[in-house]
Amino acid sequence: MNLTSIPALQDNYIWTLNNDRGECLIVDPGEAAPVLSVVEKNQWQPVAILLTHHHHDHTDGVKALVARYPHLVVYGPQETADKGATEIVVEGDSFTLLESTFSVFHTPGHTLGHISYFSAPYLFCGDTLFSGGCGRLFEGSPEQMFESFQKLNKLPDNTLVCCAHEYTLSNLTFSHALFPGDSEIASYYREIKELRAKKQVSLPTKLATERRINVFLRTQEHELQRQIGYETSPQHEWQVFATLREKKDRF
Repeated sequence: MNLTSIPALQDNYIWTLNNDRGECLIVDPGEAAPVLSVVEKNQWQPVAILLTHHHHDHTDGVKALVARYPHLVVYGPQETADKGATEIVVEGDSFTLLESTFSVFHTPGHTLGHISYFSAPYLFCGDTLFSGGCGRLFEGSPEQMFESFQKLNKLPDNTLVCCAHEYTLSNLTFSHALFPGDSEIASYYREIKELRAKKQVSLPTKLATERRINVFLRTQEHELQRQIGYETSPQHEWQVFATLREKKDRF
């Protein structure tokens, strides 16, 4: 399949996958106009929409897209039922689109009902896992988001992380300031800074890369724990995650 990122709103990406027959699916359409432009330009036939959570910058385009393509099936968690979802999916569900099987993971933290979709190698994780960072905790707890990260971190190295915002440079700026001596973060920070200066897209990212440069996936590291104030190992690893998220909120 072919993966396309469509810029939308201020810093969102709406993702599409299409096959060689021109059928496509659309992920988290925060607005319809840019999607319709790309779909019509490529003469694709949309077959489904995947929603990760209920926030308007992920769902506001659903109504117009369904009006244009009434046959669209809209998958989403229960919290998106009033946003246009027609197929409510939960943890452990799977379904087939474009001859590919999609697995559903419940990944709460950003919202309580947030879900992610995986069809190797593509991971559509909405506002849960970002390149170099994690989503804000609007509804869930740090412990919930930590557990969501552990779930996604079990996926293969070659997983393509298709998150919903261009936050990579912002996240790496925080991590580099917090851990200036980390060579992996410093190198990737410089790489992404150059990329974004050319207005190029930093996504998708590979999960293998995130395991090296995303501090929220490195909470088990004793040196990282020490650098943020833990003289001895914390009772629970999610507490390290919570400390990092709190520091990012204040950055």
